[in-house]
Amino acid sequence: MAGNIVQNDPALLIGIMPANSKAPMNQPIPIPTVAYAQDQFGGAGSMLTRMVHSFFQNNLTQLVYALGIPEPAAGIQATGSIQIAAKAAVSGTYFVYIAGQRLQVVVHSTDAPTDVATAIAAAINATAELPVTATVGTTGGTTGAATVFITCRWKGDTGNDIKIQENYGGSYAGEVMPTGMQTVVTPMSGGTGEPDFTAAIAYTSDGDYVNVALPFTDSASLTTWATEYGFGPTGRWSYVRSQYGWIYTAHRSADYSAAILWGQSRNDPVISVLEIEQNTPSPVWEVASAYCGRGAAALLDDPARPLQTLELMGVVPAKRQDRYTNTLLNNLTGNGLAIQRVNSAGLMMLLREATTYQKNSYGQGDNAFAKLTTLATLKTILYRQRAAITSKFPRHKLAPDGTRFGPGQAIVTPKSIKAELIAEARIDEFDGLIADVPWMIQNLVVEIDDHNADRVNVLYPPRLIGQLRIFAVLAQFRLLLPQDSGITP
Repeated sequence: MAGNIVQNDPALLIGIMPANSKAPMNQPIPIPTVAYAQDQFGGAGSMLTRMVHSFFQNNLTQLVYALGIPEPAAGIQATGSIQIAAKAAVSGTYFVYIAGQRLQVVVHSTDAPTDVATAIAAAINATAELPVTATVGTTGGTTGAATVFITCRWKGDTGNDIKIQENYGGSYAGEVMPTGMQTVVTPMSGGTGEPDFTAAIAYTSDGDYVNVALPFTDSASLTTWATEYGFGPTGRWSYVRSQYGWIYTAHRSADYSAAILWGQSRNDPVISVLEIEQNTPSPVWEVASAYCGRGAAALLDDPARPLQTLELMGVVPAKRQDRYTNTLLNNLTGNGLAIQRVNSAGLMMLLREATTYQKNSYGQGDNAFAKLTTLATLKTILYRQRAAITSKFPRHKLAPDGTRFGPGQAIVTPKSIKAELIAEARIDEFDGLIADVPWMIQNLVVEIDDHNADRVNVLYPPRLIGQLRIFAVLAQFRLLLPQDSGITP
């Protein structure tokens, strides 16, 4: 009777890990610092190290694990390039962003294209936090041209998401191309292969990982983790497991139309996909981890409170001209995608923590699990309910209502269980998780099973509290009122 429920809702970051890493493959390990992740997961530029860094920028208090996945066995590394097509006529500084990280390279008017390419490659290789390496070579078709060939550190199609962008800050930030210098950027592409999660899921199946950051948005990966965390007979939300949890990820479409079609292709109530613009510098694995870190902290504090306006620290957003408009964002979230926008401070912030759930099993439109807060609130209510029942009736006998038993007997009846559930509902109401408790009490059913004397069946119908997301106003203005003209109304 003295204890209270304890929840820390651990987070799990899933990412590709190099074969020479210290950490065991497919096994989650708790992470205390970014330096520890760097030591365990193959360096500062590895996917998991960058995810840990992004998580800690948004959440320093929560228990977090990292799960290293082997590279796809048949995978290919993504590649891109920067060709120096013409040398600078005037000395200056060349600015290039790779995966949202800013590099500065001094360019002299006396430098040949090969000198410039060598300097850029050296800057890339000297920046350990980058997810790429660089070499210098020549590209046919342009006399005197030299090229920086850029290669992702790991195999798989996630490498295609690495952005190579010049002068992102623009002239206001002093980022302009040195006079006369010309370049040709070839985007990262050619990365193929998806991870195998079989061993990883086996290792994590009994762990309590509520908040999961998943950077893989291919259909096979999403389906695998949606099954593990879903409502099906083997999922974490099934009555057999009752472990609960949800998945945060991020997705980048080629354009608005592609984003709509992609959103319509998914229908997973346990997965929230934050859609980012095509030209967002930060890669999806860092955005997904930032989303997970911010969401995990907020929902632990209050699972029913919306995540709107929360900033994703460390994420570099798209330029103003490349961002989705409010109309487009509204359509995106209406098609199963979580959405974001940039606030007045230039930081990416959450607008709606939607899940991809859009239709019921018959293909009809359904919004039952359209918000991540619904899952978080249900999880909290069910955890509290389970803690109350198991704490107060741990070794009790079960008797029908009306049974006359002596004092001190460890016996529970449906009425006493119902009273306990009502008491818990009042606490949930006080904490702002549910509303209309009198209605719930009227419809609450607790009874002993007709075919099993050891089983209690409960119909528990709480009304989950809503969130203020839309403020609709009809402004009916007047230029004149009847009394203004002397007419009595």
